[in-house]
Amino acid sequence: MTNSLLSINNYYYRRGGAEAVFLEHNALFENFGWRVVPFAMRHSRNFPSDWDKYFIQEIEFGEAYSLTQKLLRAPKIIYSFEAQRKIRQIVELINPQIAHAHNIYHHISPSIFSTLRKCGIPTVLTLHDLKIACPAYKMLTHDGVCERCKNGNISNVIRHRCIKNSLSLSALIFLETGMHRLLGSYSKNVTRFVVPSQFYLDKFIEWGWDKEKFTYIPNFVDLDSHTPSHKAGNTFMYIGRLGPEKGLTTFIQAAAISKTPAIIVGTGPEEDKLHKLANEVGADVTFTGYQSGAALHDLVRSSRAVVLPSEWYENAPISILEAYALGRPVIGSNIGGIPELIRPGETGAVFESGNSDALASVLEDFSIMTDSKVIAMGHCGREWVEREFSAQRYRDRMLALYDDISIE
Repeated sequence: MTNSLLSINNYYYRRGGAEAVFLEHNALFENFGWRVVPFAMRHSRNFPSDWDKYFIQEIEFGEAYSLTQKLLRAPKIIYSFEAQRKIRQIVELINPQIAHAHNIYHHISPSIFSTLRKCGIPTVLTLHDLKIACPAYKMLTHDGVCERCKNGNISNVIRHRCIKNSLSLSALIFLETGMHRLLGSYSKNVTRFVVPSQFYLDKFIEWGWDKEKFTYIPNFVDLDSHTPSHKAGNTFMYIGRLGPEKGLTTFIQAAAISKTPAIIVGTGPEEDKLHKLANEVGADVTFTGYQSGAALHDLVRSSRAVVLPSEWYENAPISILEAYALGRPVIGSNIGGIPELIRPGETGAVFESGNSDALASVLEDFSIMTDSKVIAMGHCGREWVEREFSAQRYRDRMLALYDDISIE
């Protein structure tokens, strides 16, 4: 009998890191012979699916809904009876061995977990962020990294307007968080949490979660689609969202101090501000906009190193693994799950988060480093990915988890 996996995520298209893992996970198990059935929210950019008639109505923060539409959607953000009803219909049709959820907050909602438990379906939730601890999911607010809710006082999300700096949206998420904590939607109904970084695992335990409910399974990269470079360029490259938490101000200032060329790949709310800053400080920065596929790989291979200057609790950035797979070393800030993916002196370097002088010093070191040393670091990173972060290693770890919870 073919095993069936009910795979759950808010979006069914490539939107961000969580969606990339969700879709790659699906493809990996389909190629291994499993029947993978998606459950998501309707969206104009979704990939085609034979199961989309069971997807829930679209909910998007920030959309220009009418007052009536907002009133109808707000309760679903807190608790979705529609999602419960539709996921029960799918379960009755396919009787999955496992349900595996990724990002479901604010759209599908954690209301589905009680339904899955009542149906007797072992359920896994991969934690791509800190949502089960922090209502705003980043542990980040207007004044930097924030752990104010550690004692359970989630009213901080309203006090600091942590959701899009909006009082109404923050209040809505306060209600959503409070209800699901009261119901035990996660603690009582999720069989096992998958955490891609040791840092996140430690953080959840520090905040009072039961260690036995968590399994560390790192992300993976498709090595076949990443051909490494054996040449060293001279530019330092950032890839990702241009948001305030990503430390790009620090990166641009460091590039100016060290007089090293930089490339910033991506789009986001800080783009205009970053262009202006680069001009003001005289940094040699090229902004490429969004890039993907072969064009992105070529850019990475032409760089000297990939830089992750983040200033929030990053989880386990896939961009680090992709850089290694392409034969590039990584320079990362010492925050969140970044340091555990870098071996200083072997696969890259680590610097103090938010410290432009410290980053500038590392950029200078790499700019005068011999090309052979840079290439050797990239080669070491590639070997590490091949050993520990391959698709096969990920699949084997996940299958072991699925087998484990199926007999609990």
